[in-house]
Amino acid sequence: MDFLRPASWEEALAAKAEHPTAVPLSGGTDVMVEINFDHRRPEYLLDLNRIELLREWEVGEENVRLGAAVPYTQIMENLRAELPGLALASHTVASPQIRNRGGVGGNLGTASPAGDAHPALLAAGAEVEVESVRGNRFIPIDEFYTGVKRNALEPDELIKTVHIKKADGPQQYSKVGTRNAMVIAVCAFGLALHPETRTVRTGIGSAAPTPIRAKEAEAFLNAALEEGGFWDNGKIITPSIAKQFADLCSGAANPIDDVRGTAKYRRHAVGIMARRQLGWTWEQYRGTGRTLEGAA
Repeated sequence: MDFLRPASWEEALAAKAEHPTAVPLSGGTDVMVEINFDHRRPEYLLDLNRIELLREWEVGEENVRLGAAVPYTQIMENLRAELPGLALASHTVASPQIRNRGGVGGNLGTASPAGDAHPALLAAGAEVEVESVRGNRFIPIDEFYTGVKRNALEPDELIKTVHIKKADGPQQYSKVGTRNAMVIAVCAFGLALHPETRTVRTGIGSAAPTPIRAKEAEAFLNAALEEGGFWDNGKIITPSIAKQFADLCSGAANPIDDVRGTAKYRRHAVGIMARRQLGWTWEQYRGTGRTLEGAA
């Protein structure tokens, strides 16, 4: 196994172009585990730890530009207001040591359906900027996951930045695991309210071959909120609407039975998380201080 250690982003792109099979290494929290257990033996490792721009972030007027290697700890400490869903997801990642090393780029590169960041990124409507010596391109998060542990990257491309719109409404995230820390999600769910566009987005993890959105559930809830004037009047969402939304989220899942849980349990848990998060986010929305007719 050869170890490539570029000193700049340009050198990294050149190395990836010359060695398309090279496996990028930054936090190493996934790659090194696979290597240590001899589950993977790449011909080349491409060490990106000297590339400073991958650990930088910038809060703009509308968006956050998040470097692929920004550690989860930094997201939790510095971007909680702008990216609340992703900050909540970051809290659930493994241990403090791994949160200090791992970043969103690694989750995206691995593209595991159980990756903790994916539901939050889907709910927020993120966009992934990738680059090669041929140039850069932006991949909408909905198009990024192409199969089990597969993504839309070309062999010579590297993930550079994740662009995420600053939250304009409440966001939530939760996952089910066999214990509180150092655990792969049995299933996970993320929800984001977008009052500016009067839409709701979801993200489901570890309950399908890839991270997915519950699009039918979103369409139902968007229509129900609009038809009932909920965005304007601030009324409590009725139990029937909440139940239908939860049932549709559960139905969107396409899980399997494995050592961590059954498919039936995963579907049930996704529905429970969806209903609870809808309640939490809507109460936050109603309590944001705006004058709402009929609000408690």
